[in-house]
Amino acid sequence: MLRSLPSRLPRLSACVAVGLAAALTACSAPGGGEIDDAAPTTAATDVTVDGADGADAAGAAGAAEADGLPVEADPEVPGGRENGTPCPYLDSEWVARTNGQKVTGQGTDERFATPACVFWSYGEAPQLQVSVRHMASPEEATAVVDRAAPIDSTNPAEEIPGWSGGRAGGQLVAEPWGALYAVAKGPTAVVVFSDQGQSVKAEAVAREVIANLGL
Repeated sequence: MLRSLPSRLPRLSACVAVGLAAALTACSAPGGGEIDDAAPTTAATDVTVDGADGADAAGAAGAAEADGLPVEADPEVPGGRENGTPCPYLDSEWVARTNGQKVTGQGTDERFATPACVFWSYGEAPQLQVSVRHMASPEEATAVVDRAAPIDSTNPAEEIPGWSGGRAGGQLVAEPWGALYAVAKGPTAVVVFSDQGQSVKAEAVAREVIANLGL
């Protein structure tokens, strides 16, 4: 059964002592969850994105209809790191600075209304994966977030005004990923997976995506 957005509120109460200004340091989850000890140093900025002007990308996102793919759809980049298609809303140099690794390959999955973007460094597995999902309803968008960030094993993500979801890092995230940040607003969901161990970097990417696309 799909869980509606308010279903995350009980989990948020566990972190009521955390002020909004310090919400990036989410409560430690039972059994060895992450504690982010620093806020992201990279704020959303105006960038000229590889292959597309930021305004063009924002306009496309604003006009996007539901992508028609199931909640379970994950990015699939034809050709992997050799795909080479630039992300229309994230600059590869910005990604390298924010996630802390050189970008040696990238590609997109055009099945989604807003293409999913995947970036590689030197390893075989990607260093960063970004999905922007335009769903048919807020309930479906919440289901996308709950699938990526299950309520019982992640911390609440309420840092971006108007967006709600979950975050996790370290032992709480399945390999090959090290951290995740997944949030929804209305029928739109943004899901970021990073191979880094703390979710502050994944959050910084989510903020940049939301800002660049005008979501």
